[in-house]
Amino acid sequence: MITPTVGFIVYGVHKDGLQDPMGTPFIDDAIIERSKKALKEAGLNLVEWPVIIASKEEAKAALAAMKKDDQVDCVVLFSGTWVWSAHLVGAIRDFAMTGKGVLLWTHPGSQGWRPVGGLVMHGALMEVGIPHRFVYGEANDPAEIEKVVSFCQAAHLKQWLNLSTIGAFGGRGMGQTCGVADPSQWMKTFGVDIDSRDTTDLLRTAANIPASAIDALEPRIVQLFGKMPERSVVNERSIRLYLAIKEVVQKEKWDFYTIQSFPGLGDDYSASCFAQSMMLEDGVGTSTLGDFNTALTVLLLTKLSQEPVYYGDLQHIDKHNNEIKIIGDGACPPSLASKLGPAGFAEHGIPTEGEAGGLSIKLVCKVGEGVLARLGRVDGEFTMVITRCSIFEPPADQLEKRQLECGIPFWPHGFVTAHCDIEALLENWTNEYACLGYGTHLYPALVEFCKQTGIRPILP
Repeated sequence: MITPTVGFIVYGVHKDGLQDPMGTPFIDDAIIERSKKALKEAGLNLVEWPVIIASKEEAKAALAAMKKDDQVDCVVLFSGTWVWSAHLVGAIRDFAMTGKGVLLWTHPGSQGWRPVGGLVMHGALMEVGIPHRFVYGEANDPAEIEKVVSFCQAAHLKQWLNLSTIGAFGGRGMGQTCGVADPSQWMKTFGVDIDSRDTTDLLRTAANIPASAIDALEPRIVQLFGKMPERSVVNERSIRLYLAIKEVVQKEKWDFYTIQSFPGLGDDYSASCFAQSMMLEDGVGTSTLGDFNTALTVLLLTKLSQEPVYYGDLQHIDKHNNEIKIIGDGACPPSLASKLGPAGFAEHGIPTEGEAGGLSIKLVCKVGEGVLARLGRVDGEFTMVITRCSIFEPPADQLEKRQLECGIPFWPHGFVTAHCDIEALLENWTNEYACLGYGTHLYPALVEFCKQTGIRPILP
């Protein structure tokens, strides 16, 4: 899970202990300390500027330092009291040109005139056209702190993506139209370069994996599954493919990747189910079928969550109770297994989609609260559908029946209740894949990420 680094700058003209006519300092140091403490406890790393800024010179020095610090993802400008906006706006504009985020935070309260300082800066930034987030809320209110934190998390994701690389093994899988990417659009929107490799190098690497590397992986497989799969050529190829993907991704310095899987690799060597499951378990953003939009969604959820991410087909939607079954074609991080049973091994099982066969994962996703999301494109414009959801386990005596409904009971199942207008979700969903992330905090962070990158968020 990410830890955004945030510049924290307090501003206000009446500083350095200057008192109001009643003898009380305009700037309340206790409120500032409580506010910083709340952000730290919420998981932010603060870079605190030691001087309360009021003049142009002080503003230039503070914002220039934050601009040059590559670790800083955004700044929180905290209203200490009122201020002359013209003294700050130029330095803020210069900082914002880096693409780093700007958030104005005003702690409520009449004494000290903080709302005046907050609103005058909010208006100034709107007048000039400087993108920013304005938060008016108390440090002891979790909902208000969440607004600040989600903004900072999104700013971190935006900065992390800039100058990153997504790699593609092979081309488009299963004739997908709704997962392809325009390299120029990705560079313009996210600063992400798209690289690609044929699967030839991947197959060569897999064939050259030494037996000692497979032996070294055995304790981890046993930890995740309780046992090793049966020894066979097909199963060994699945393990080799995982180690090969890991090796090539590191060699090429890819930050995340997508893989065609089939046709091609799944027919000639091995299905990618086990490999993809383990890469998700490793916390790597990825997808199958050359689906770039799913890969980016998985990456965002992975970086935000403490749990690995599951992507699979929206295999069935019951509009009467908003229940969704997510069934991936054999790929799911094994640590998501529920109390109904540990993750197990199965076969890919579909000869028309990978005749070479290979290991797949059998499990039911554990109970939790989270989000369903996926990036998509509508007539060339990026959108992201995001909804809160609850992941549940069917009663044990009904599980077999529920798994048999799809005709492929041995693939991983996620049973989800979506908290949304299901008709609106279906109308706007742009692919058969759903990306499932655990954690209620993912929802506001994804919404903020969309706002900061120009994606149109769809919240059914």
